[in-house]
Amino acid sequence: MVAIIAGAFAGCISLVGFGIDSYIEVTSGVALLWRMSVDADVHRRQRNERLALKIVGTCFLALAVYITYQFATDLWSKKAPEHSIPGIILACVSLIVMPLLSRAKRKVGRALGSAAMHADAKQTEFCTYWSAILLAGLLLNTLFGVWWADPVAALIMVPIIVKEGIEGLQGKTCDDCSEV
Repeated sequence: MVAIIAGAFAGCISLVGFGIDSYIEVTSGVALLWRMSVDADVHRRQRNERLALKIVGTCFLALAVYITYQFATDLWSKKAPEHSIPGIILACVSLIVMPLLSRAKRKVGRALGSAAMHADAKQTEFCTYWSAILLAGLLLNTLFGVWWADPVAALIMVPIIVKEGIEGLQGKTCDDCSEV
């Protein structure tokens, strides 16, 4: 919520995208909790696993569409975002917290043999990269006045977002969740 509000005030697409990614993280977690709650039904386990992956994949693709659209409109209109100290602080904190959280999720995913948990860990790992790119864009804008760094920073992540989204929609599971 902090990222979306700070990004909206600053007109910063990468910060808003980071906030939306956080909502995707929550959606992924909710889908994963649902999947685990119905895990006792062995006959439906695989179907539930694929459904959880598709939910996460859809969220990724929606984020990619938003970023691409906003990138084009911001670049076309040469809309310069305001400086965002809260965004810089949030990106720094995320760079510390997200790798630890991703590692913990991978450990649980291995223990459960869950591709959905693996996808959730990848989502958290993705958030680490997004944090670094967000921080770079925010600092370039704040320190050097490079207004286009923000939309470009957001666009850099689109190929990764789309790849993860497509894999989720295809219901791809990890080949060997014990190797996750």
